[in-house]
Amino acid sequence: MIQKFSLYIFITLLSIQSLQANQILVPMDEEQSNHLKAYGVTYWILEKEIPVDWLLNYRGGSFMVESKQSIINELIIRGVSYEIISDAAANNLLDEIASPSSNKDAMRLDKVPNIAVYSPKSKQPWDDAVTLVLTYAEIPYDVIFDDEIMTEGLSEYDWLHLHHEDFTGQYGKFYRSYANQPWYIEQQKEYEAMAKKHGFRKVSQLKLAITQKIRSFVNKGGFLFAMCSATDTYDIALSAAGVDIAARMYDGDPPDPNAQEKLDYKQTLAFEDFKLEMNPLEYEYSNIDQNQIDRPGIKEGNDFFTLFEFSAKWDPIPTMLTQNHEKLVKGFMGQTTAYKKSLIKPDVVILGENASINEARYIHGIFGKGFWTFYGGHDPEDYQHFVGEPPTDLNLHPNSPGYRLILNNILFPAAKKKKKKT
Repeated sequence: MIQKFSLYIFITLLSIQSLQANQILVPMDEEQSNHLKAYGVTYWILEKEIPVDWLLNYRGGSFMVESKQSIINELIIRGVSYEIISDAAANNLLDEIASPSSNKDAMRLDKVPNIAVYSPKSKQPWDDAVTLVLTYAEIPYDVIFDDEIMTEGLSEYDWLHLHHEDFTGQYGKFYRSYANQPWYIEQQKEYEAMAKKHGFRKVSQLKLAITQKIRSFVNKGGFLFAMCSATDTYDIALSAAGVDIAARMYDGDPPDPNAQEKLDYKQTLAFEDFKLEMNPLEYEYSNIDQNQIDRPGIKEGNDFFTLFEFSAKWDPIPTMLTQNHEKLVKGFMGQTTAYKKSLIKPDVVILGENASINEARYIHGIFGKGFWTFYGGHDPEDYQHFVGEPPTDLNLHPNSPGYRLILNNILFPAAKKKKKKT
């Protein structure tokens, strides 16, 4: 009996020693059962102050971390595929990745980013793809809005997502279709009260102040991510500082007839030389957006965009942002679906495009000490999302390439180049 107990202890200790001498590889290629929750587990590991290696261009951008039973348990609970490899195999893999002939690299993730979502508190998580995927991946975030930003609350965060906001103060230009809807009337009252609270006569003036504070956040080293109409309206608002571009039904007086000539493109992050859509009943803000007229013959069955492949060693940031198990991603529509390439500033990096119709879908840039990423469309797994439609069930799309691009941006602030062992 004593001998059996001693043998049990020996095997247990040997198992623990073996576990400690191994690495966990979380593959992100086609072998992964749940790509989206893999990001959530990686975030959870970083919360435990355990560093993770992000293996760029290796099996779809896989993750590797020292083997711990608690991590294995969490992977199992969340349904994320993993492999156990020896330290020797892990070192050989890192040597292979570090080779100058290999378009791969290892980025060390060691700081969990604090995440904020700029959104009205009344919005539900499924109103927005980012909050939807953060909730599904079990990545914590705070919802903040005008009050927090106007009182310098952004300083508490590393990463900010802009919900599908209209920063021009035109309430999404929904007037023609929804002006008599209770939710539209209530939103207008709520926004006007918020503007008055912070000392502004118009909603557009408050939104301009918000965009400028967000730009300062990025300039000081923050990370900004936005989708759909929060992308182009953000830049339009910056360019139109001090210029009235809103019609009477939106702010009580007519717009400046010379608004177009007064735009200052030097203030924007991504776009230049665009033309405003001054018709208050037209569901567009400017010609930045590739609308259906600009996309002849494009429909759900043939709408795709291609992710560029970057040099992992020389262009690590765009490489991180484009990690995926598929390079051809299904397109999806939104109030702002895509961007005319001719209106994108020359220093902006295009991460994904549909070259056949000369549109960019996914773009990135640097501003001051910080970074921003704009992603066209509303919901990567709902081709044409309408107001009031039910939420997308991500349990049906755990391997969504389109949603993966959002989560690449979540982990990007935690990364730094891994130092090679000497």
